[in-house]
Amino acid sequence: MRGLVFIGLVLTLLTGIIFPANATHLVGGEITYRCLGNNRYEVRIDIYQDCLTGLDSARAQDDPAFLGIFTPGGLPLYPREQLPSSADISVPPNFSNSCVNNPPATCLRKVSFVRTYTLPPSDEGYRVIYTRCCRNGSINNLLRPSEVGATIYCDIPPANLAACNSSAVFKNYPPQIICVNNPLVYDHGATDSDGDSLSYEFCDAYPGGTPENPKPWPSPTLPPPLNVYQPNPPSPSFGYRTGFSATRPMGGNPIIQIDPRSGLITGTPNIQGRYVVSVCCHEWRNGVRINTVHREFQFVVTNCSKAVVADIPQLSDEFNTYIVNCKDKTVGFINNSQGGFEYYWDLGVPGATSTEFQPTYTYPDTGTYEVQLVVNRGSTCPDSISRLVKIYPLHEAEYRYEGLPCPNTPIQFTDLSEATYKPVNKWEWSFGDGGTSTDQNPTHAFGTGGDYTVTLISSTIKGCKDTMSKQVQIEHFVPFAGNDTIIVKGEIINFRASGGAQYAWTPGDRLNRTDVNNPVGNYPDTGIYRYNVHISSNAGCEGDDSIQVWVVNQSSLFVPNGFTPNGDGLNDYLKMLSVGYSKINYFRVYNRWGEKVFETNEIGKGWDGRYKNQMADVGTYFWTLSVNDRLGKEEMIKGDVTLIR
Repeated sequence: MRGLVFIGLVLTLLTGIIFPANATHLVGGEITYRCLGNNRYEVRIDIYQDCLTGLDSARAQDDPAFLGIFTPGGLPLYPREQLPSSADISVPPNFSNSCVNNPPATCLRKVSFVRTYTLPPSDEGYRVIYTRCCRNGSINNLLRPSEVGATIYCDIPPANLAACNSSAVFKNYPPQIICVNNPLVYDHGATDSDGDSLSYEFCDAYPGGTPENPKPWPSPTLPPPLNVYQPNPPSPSFGYRTGFSATRPMGGNPIIQIDPRSGLITGTPNIQGRYVVSVCCHEWRNGVRINTVHREFQFVVTNCSKAVVADIPQLSDEFNTYIVNCKDKTVGFINNSQGGFEYYWDLGVPGATSTEFQPTYTYPDTGTYEVQLVVNRGSTCPDSISRLVKIYPLHEAEYRYEGLPCPNTPIQFTDLSEATYKPVNKWEWSFGDGGTSTDQNPTHAFGTGGDYTVTLISSTIKGCKDTMSKQVQIEHFVPFAGNDTIIVKGEIINFRASGGAQYAWTPGDRLNRTDVNNPVGNYPDTGIYRYNVHISSNAGCEGDDSIQVWVVNQSSLFVPNGFTPNGDGLNDYLKMLSVGYSKINYFRVYNRWGEKVFETNEIGKGWDGRYKNQMADVGTYFWTLSVNDRLGKEEMIKGDVTLIR
């Protein structure tokens, strides 16, 4: 990208030194700088080494480092110089081992490389880069972690934006031990000597060296050039495993998150393992981002079994917020702490404290309050946690609905939510039939009749949420004209439509009435007659259905000569089909030994091919049939049928 000058602080191969391919000692690092005036900058690289499992030989090869200064075209401005370490210190674990039941072993060293350089004023800016290999092969959130190293960077802004600017500096060492299933509260904030505004976010990590070339001279394009005039981050570095990303580096419930204003990292990690976490601290002046300091570190989540854990749950979706109370000003606190014998609550109001296990407090006014719980205050093993409480009454979700309560008919839902602290800016509708909407005033049609619980969750700009549920009754309206029918000429038919209260038949040919559900049709001639009935309910639902009457010349009976009861929905039953017969006396089926396997006197009912709850054998069966015609005369018919599977 045009308009950038890069400074690469890198480790390169020393003449005659061979690096081991398994140098997985690098835990993380950061680059900062300090303006000394007269275009002089003190640049500092801090790298963190695993001295517990990392090879001593690999750690020794981190020293010395080499400095390279690049033009936008990638040409070095200065020859490579050896940059020996200026400090090598042990990093404390940041908690007392006496407060952990089974303290894991830790060893972390911070190695620093510091040098002062005179950098001519530039309207293009500079970039500082450090590259090294290798990462730990057991990292959980990266693909092929042992095959890539790490690259950390920092930008010195253009002189016309921020002359003689010093970078932000992180306040605390990275955490060495994070306990699984215990709340994490870690201050990843920074300070800035220039008084610039700072913001924070989880951001991408970048690959560095390889096992074959663990201390490469970096490319000026890795990481990709970052124009400090634009808020666009560099391109993604490399693949994250499924379920993880640069902004979701660890598993957690609540999820691990960073406050963009304070840099406070909170959440409850719930999966043990090793995770690369990259944090970018952005520096702002006059509304323009002028610099980014990038720290990468491996967070190790282990079953360290802390003896004392202070825990106020996060009941709200708001960051690090216990509750957003939008009903009144009284809050009852939940205490999920473990291993405590004494509790001290600072409720966020001067003088408002409590030593109860779970106090209740009425706040004097609306607003946001920071509440702190200290467990075993003043003992050798205390623990504490802070959460926000937000008081913004009153907010109530409400809605109305209008429209015909009929299937497949749009119903209009109108939001009537009220809030003291407006606006209401979010709506979550659930219609009880699987349908949802985020519109303020949606329409929805229910496919079938029934009672549906329709729920609205409305939210305000202050984070207030409220829920309203109502029953919406949709009429079971199913217009039905009746089944298609075959009759003999000269017969009449009694129609039996259903589903409503008013009926209108068209055409009216051969019907005695057209305004009832059960008109009588008289058919002296053969033919096919089709009718439509328009049905209306008392609730106002309307619909249509049709029926066909086929008038034949004479009565007839039909029994198929084969059927296949295999459950495929085709020809699964042996049924008698009749036209012009008023009654069936019996329909009986026998096997070849004369055993009766089926009998019925219901028209339309058939044999499913089973006998004594077992599938009957394939073969030939015999049937007899007795029916009465429309004049009452009995007829007897016999035949055979083949059962096929």
